[in-house]
Amino acid sequence: MTPSPSPTIDSSAVQALLAQLRGLFDHGLDALAGQCARDGVLAADLLDQWQPPCYEIAFAAAELLAAQTALASATKSTPRELDLAHAFACEAAVSVTTRLQSVFADVGLDSKGLTQFACGPEMQHLRESFGSTHMLARLGRELAQAGPDLEVGAVVLDDLAAMAQDAFRRFATDVVAPMAQRIHRQDLTVPEDLLGPLRRMGVFGLSIPEEFGGSAPAGSENAIVMIAVTEALSQASLAAAGSLITRPEILARALLAGGTPAQKKHWLPQIAAGQPLCAIAITEPDFGSDVASLNLRATRTPGGWLLNGAKTWCTFAGKAGLLMVVARTGTERAQGHKGLSLILVEKPSFEGHEFNCPQPAGGLLSGRAIPTIGYRGMHSFDLSFKDFFVTDDHVIGGEQGLGKGFYFTMAGMVGGRMQTAARACGVMRAALAESISYARDRRVFGAALADLSLTQVKIARMAARLAACRQLTYAVGHMLESGQGRMEASLVKLFACRSAEALTRDALQIHGGMGYAEESAVSRYFVDARVLSIFEGAEETLALKVVARSLLEDALAKVRE
Repeated sequence: MTPSPSPTIDSSAVQALLAQLRGLFDHGLDALAGQCARDGVLAADLLDQWQPPCYEIAFAAAELLAAQTALASATKSTPRELDLAHAFACEAAVSVTTRLQSVFADVGLDSKGLTQFACGPEMQHLRESFGSTHMLARLGRELAQAGPDLEVGAVVLDDLAAMAQDAFRRFATDVVAPMAQRIHRQDLTVPEDLLGPLRRMGVFGLSIPEEFGGSAPAGSENAIVMIAVTEALSQASLAAAGSLITRPEILARALLAGGTPAQKKHWLPQIAAGQPLCAIAITEPDFGSDVASLNLRATRTPGGWLLNGAKTWCTFAGKAGLLMVVARTGTERAQGHKGLSLILVEKPSFEGHEFNCPQPAGGLLSGRAIPTIGYRGMHSFDLSFKDFFVTDDHVIGGEQGLGKGFYFTMAGMVGGRMQTAARACGVMRAALAESISYARDRRVFGAALADLSLTQVKIARMAARLAACRQLTYAVGHMLESGQGRMEASLVKLFACRSAEALTRDALQIHGGMGYAEESAVSRYFVDARVLSIFEGAEETLALKVVARSLLEDALAKVRE
C-alpha cells in the first residue's frame, strides 16, 4: 500500500463533531421519550411497544460516551493513544449515525439533519483522516512492531491502585495463566493453588471497609482498585480468577446496605478473608433477569424459615460455603419485588459438579453444574431447595429487612457490572496481545501475517476499541467514587461486553484454524467473552430497563423544567 500522509484533523475538530452528533442524539431521544410517555410520565406498555428504538438509543448512548471519553483521555496522552481515540471516534460516529437513522425512522422524525451530518464535509474529513485503511494499516503496523506487551488505553492510577494492578498482573502471569488452559479444557473447579494465595493477597476484601477486615477506605467504593485488579486477573483467566471478586462484593454490599450490626460484624470479616467463599442465588428457571417475578418460597416456621423452590445459574455454588438467596417471604406474588428478602444459606464446600446437603429434619439442598461452552472453573449450578431450614438470624436485616431484598441486591449490582466491564477489558487485552504475537510469528504467502494490510487494519481497530473500553471503564469508576455513575455502570457494561465479543472474534479469525482449536488460548477468550453480555444483567435488560429508561426519564425531566 502507498504510505498515507499524517492525518490533518485535530482533536478539537473531532470533539466538535461528536458534540454535533450528541445534539442529533438528544433530538432523537426527546422524540422517543414523547412516544414512551403518557401525560409526561413513562408508561410500561409504551416502553414495551417501543423496545427496538430504546435498544438502539441505549447502544448509541454507550458508543457516543465511549468516543467522547476516549478522546478526552487521549488528548493528555501519547500521539499513538490519540490516533487510537480518533480511529474509534470515527468508527463510533458511523455506528451512532446508523442507529439514529433507525430511531428517527421509527419515531417519524425528519432525518434531513442526520443525513447532512453523515454526508457533511466534517464527517467526510474524519473518515478520510482516521477511518481510511491507509491510516489504520499504518497504526496497526506500529502496534504489531511494538509487540504484544504494548499497553493501549493507558489510564492514570493513584499509587495504591497502581501497586495493586502491578501485584495482580504479576500473579496473573506467573500463577494463573499457566493453569488457565488446563482448568478450562478439563472443566476443573478453581483449585486451592489459586484460591490460597488470592486470600492472602486480600482479593475478597477489596469492597469491604477496613473496619470489617477489608481494604476499602472509609467512605470509598474502592472502585478503581477493584477495576484494576479484576482486569489484571481476567487477562489470565476470566473463570479461574477474574470473576472471583464479584460474588463477595455483591453480598458484602447487600450486608452493608441492610444487614444488622451483628450480621455485619459476624459475616463481613469472614467474607473478606475468603472463608467461606460466596455464591449469589438470584435467577430462577422461569424468570431470568425478571427479578420482581422470582418465586422461590420462604415460609415461616418456628425459629426460622423453610425454603422451597429452584434457582439456576448460581455461579460457584458448589465450592461456596455461603449462598445469598433471594426468596419470596411475602405471601402474594402480586407484591412483586416488594415481597422479596435476602436469606443467607450455609452449606459445606464441594469440589465436584454435583452436591447434596441433607438436613437432619429432612430438608435438602442439592445442586448440579450446568455444562457450558466456556466460563469453566467456577461453574454455574442448578439448585433445588426442599424444606431447607434456615434460622431467623440469617435473614439480612432481620425483621426490618423483610421485603427489602430487591433493594439490598441492587446495592451490590452496580459494582458487579463495573467488574464485568473490567473483566471484558481483561479478556480483550489478552486477545489483542495473543493476536499481535501470533501475527508476528505466522507466515503466509511468503510474508508475516502482521505485514499484511488487512491484518494491520484489524489490529488497529481492535486496539482502538480496547482503548475506548478501558478509558470509559475507569472514568465511570471515578464517577462511582464521587457518588455518581450508577446508570453509567450499566452503560459501560453494555458497551464493553459487546466489544469483547467483537474483539475476540477478530482475534480468533487472525489465528485461522488454530484459533478454532481448543489448545489455543484465543478459543477460550472467544467462548468466555460470549457470557459477558448475559450475566450481571443481560444485555437486553440493561439496555431497556436501566440505560434507555434512565435516558428517557432524564429527557422528560428536562421538558418538565
